Amino acid sequence: MTKTATGIGDTDQGIFIGKGEQPVWLTLGLANRHGLVTGATGTGKTVSLQVMAEGFSRAGVPVFVADIKGDLSGISEPGEARDFILDRARTMGLEFQPDRFSTIFWDVFGEQGHPVRATVSEMGPLLLSRMMDLNETQEGVLNIAFRVADEQGLMLLDMKDLRAILSFIAERAAELTTQYGNVSRQSVGAIQRRLLVLEHQGGDRFFGEPALDLNDFMRTDRDGRGMINILAADKLMQNPRLYATFLLWMLSELFERLPEVGDPPKPKLVFFFDEAHLLFNDAPKALMDKIEQVVRLIRSKGVGVYFVTQNPIDVPDKVLAQLGNRVQHALRAFTPRDQKAVAAAAQTFRPNPKLDTARVITELGKGEALVSCLEGNGTPAVVERVMVRPPSARIGPISPEERKALIAGSPVKGKYDTAIDSESAYELLQKRVEDTAAAADGSNGGVLGQIGSIVGSIFGTNTPRGRLSAGQVIARNVTRSVTNKVVGGIVADLGKSVGGSVGSSVGRALVRGALGGLLRR
Repeated sequence: MTKTATGIGDTDQGIFIGKGEQPVWLTLGLANRHGLVTGATGTGKTVSLQVMAEGFSRAGVPVFVADIKGDLSGISEPGEARDFILDRARTMGLEFQPDRFSTIFWDVFGEQGHPVRATVSEMGPLLLSRMMDLNETQEGVLNIAFRVADEQGLMLLDMKDLRAILSFIAERAAELTTQYGNVSRQSVGAIQRRLLVLEHQGGDRFFGEPALDLNDFMRTDRDGRGMINILAADKLMQNPRLYATFLLWMLSELFERLPEVGDPPKPKLVFFFDEAHLLFNDAPKALMDKIEQVVRLIRSKGVGVYFVTQNPIDVPDKVLAQLGNRVQHALRAFTPRDQKAVAAAAQTFRPNPKLDTARVITELGKGEALVSCLEGNGTPAVVERVMVRPPSARIGPISPEERKALIAGSPVKGKYDTAIDSESAYELLQKRVEDTAAAADGSNGGVLGQIGSIVGSIFGTNTPRGRLSAGQVIARNVTRSVTNKVVGGIVADLGKSVGGSVGSSVGRALVRGALGGLLRR
């Protein structure tokens, strides 16, 4: 048991959140029942999040959190005994003890942490459609592209693979339409343009290998504390749809890969989803249903999901009903929507006869919150007005030099830092066209033997964008002619040449995660 000298603090069973008329704990055995942290800007949500992350880490529970402003990086360095921190600790009967927590930094762009990558196949057409904001027709064409790639054993790892398979189905549109439905060149062109936009936003850095191993999120340090994984999301947030889709993909991968564990004594991982409203904005019904399903079922995998947002009305009712542990900071009631949010927040708590919950929500000071956590039988405790305990680690961001030093000493250093360009759909199509062109020419050095390299200039990204020269236009037309005649006859045996990590997928359709394109059969 880990109590302070004054008798109040985290225990083996719970995390000390704060104190009002009485102390309030978050029970570890019920932490996988998810939670919600809400409040207006500047009311203390980030500090509450840090307090909870520190508590989970002390209990040996790994944590993942998206750091929108860089403020959470301070959790990696010891806190400072400032007067206001000492005063707050003293009023709660706490003895403030500076502490630091083992931290791994991640960054989709590879600038402020280790790169995070996924393959196009792992992402699946549903999430890719969401990421690129495709309409229903375009999403249907993207699904066809994935199905054709699966059936032909073509692995989609990076964006050039996806562009290659889209060009391939465009050239065979008439044939594929009779089997899968309408495949229009216009829709393929629209998807290609969206891919270009996504690439300019940095999305191309996210797709590729080595793909993220989720086990690296579930580490403990030498002292048995849970590692805190921080995703640098300040740049990622410049594309909110990419941010939300990326985190949703991570949730779906956890749901798909982790085994059932029921209700463990403590979670295997806790996942904090900041700016959670972005997940639900303009999401189609099919995606909303999947999100609700994942949130409802992932707790049996030992994963707790905590949404952080400004208003509880940002979260759909079906998802809100799954969030058992609540921390509500102050809300302002200046507009009708604000008043609705206050009323909605008050109604989600178990009433306390001593509190007018709706009124108190608008009166809370910075660092104060209304807290209700699940009790031993799984029912919400009576809401309490509490002062949130001060964090033990630093409040605020670390310096670039401190971040660089931590990345250099990271347990995953070198594992993800260098991208790998494995043989996949693009390379296989290019190789087959080269071989067939060489055979048709009767030599290895003929004109047609150069067509494979031309395919790279058409499908790939090595050639600068702009208008093609007259010679390139002629070469492109020749390439398309050869591709139409040849590829149809050779794709059936492509799976035989697929090796490495792709080999296990040959001969069957790839099964995607809970939010991917193909459902389990």
